[in-house]
Amino acid sequence: MKNDKPKTENVAAVLKVFAVLETLAENRSAALAEIAQSAMTSKSTTHRLLHTMMELGYVAQDEKSERYELTPRLFSLAAQTMKSQADVLRVADKAMGRLSRATGESINLGIFDGREQRVVYIHQYDSSYSLSMNSTLGTRNPLHSTALGKALLAFRDDEEIEGRLAVMDMEVSAPNTVTDKAVLRQQLQAVRENGYAEEIEESEAGVRCIAAPVLNHVGKSIAAISIAFPLFRFDEARKEDYVALLKSATRNVSQALGYAD
Repeated sequence: MKNDKPKTENVAAVLKVFAVLETLAENRSAALAEIAQSAMTSKSTTHRLLHTMMELGYVAQDEKSERYELTPRLFSLAAQTMKSQADVLRVADKAMGRLSRATGESINLGIFDGREQRVVYIHQYDSSYSLSMNSTLGTRNPLHSTALGKALLAFRDDEEIEGRLAVMDMEVSAPNTVTDKAVLRQQLQAVRENGYAEEIEESEAGVRCIAAPVLNHVGKSIAAISIAFPLFRFDEARKEDYVALLKSATRNVSQALGYAD
């Protein structure tokens, strides 16, 4: 029992550090009181944490406003973790550029979150329209309510899918979010059969997306690419064209990464 308290205190300290980092990431810059309130810790504790982060080079303070912000050093640390995705990003970028020019809509690249049942947006091409569905890089959305997430999930083995479903929180994000795991299983089967996933106001009201997986050499999904439309601008008569463009793009990326059709 003697070791329980130090371990608990260490965990609490780590949680506070990440609460501060996430607050700065979300707000770009923030005052001490704002950070303490968001991180749900005292000003004195927050000040000590910020001071340590400044010494390590991960946080900087503006001399005039006295507001804190993250430094590029944290970005470089994150970039190191993306090395394994470098080939995916490099190859996908060209295909995404072609999709962007062909559709004019927002094009997104997503991968599995390493910890939770979410998809992380790691690359994008913004829409050429003034009213568009652009996502913020680093955004983490649920697998079950996004076309990207469904495309990723469907092309994993059944055991993994069931394992993920078992711990999945079917949170509601929009008017048509699927909350029944049996329905989600049916959707995933359709994604496998059709080669693409779609969502209509499942993740965000007024948004429609289609997505297809990027597969590795054994046919396992390692990423997915989506086209996001404002609902009013989706042309149902062109759906087959959109799907064909998308599947061609992801097929080319998959083949460049070693997948044999």
